[in-house]
Amino acid sequence: MKILKEPTIQDLEERYVAYVSYQGNYIGNPALFAELFGKLFGWGFQNQVMGPDTVMIAAYYDDPEVTPPDELTLDVCMSIPEGVKGEGEIKTKNLPGGKYAVIGLELDGPEEYPASWEKIVEWVASHGLEIDISRASYEVYLNNPEEHPKKHHIVDICMAVR
Repeated sequence: MKILKEPTIQDLEERYVAYVSYQGNYIGNPALFAELFGKLFGWGFQNQVMGPDTVMIAAYYDDPEVTPPDELTLDVCMSIPEGVKGEGEIKTKNLPGGKYAVIGLELDGPEEYPASWEKIVEWVASHGLEIDISRASYEVYLNNPEEHPKKHHIVDICMAVR
């Protein structure tokens, strides 16, 4: 894991997204993420809503240290133009913005995601901030690992704080 941007507090804007929801144990299951993003990509291409400014996001609603694995909730999302409507499994909504602790990382692979979340949680605690569990926290994907020469994941981890 390599830090690309040191942690900072940022006010993130609300984003209009298409998403697929999942409830259950997603931890350590990159195949599940590939399946969910595959559904979203298929819909996005079919509806011609993807472009150079499209942002891919995973939104997390639970603390895996507290919530039983089978009750964890996740949305895989893509930013889309306002007014576009989803269909079937693909829904649309505004992801909330607000105050977030954000760290930019380059991960060697999906196995490093848990440690990246631990890093931002430690930073939040060391700076006397509180995690805001009323809002989702995010992984904002800044590259396609399949296109990276070493298959690295470049990501912003965004923890909701107050």
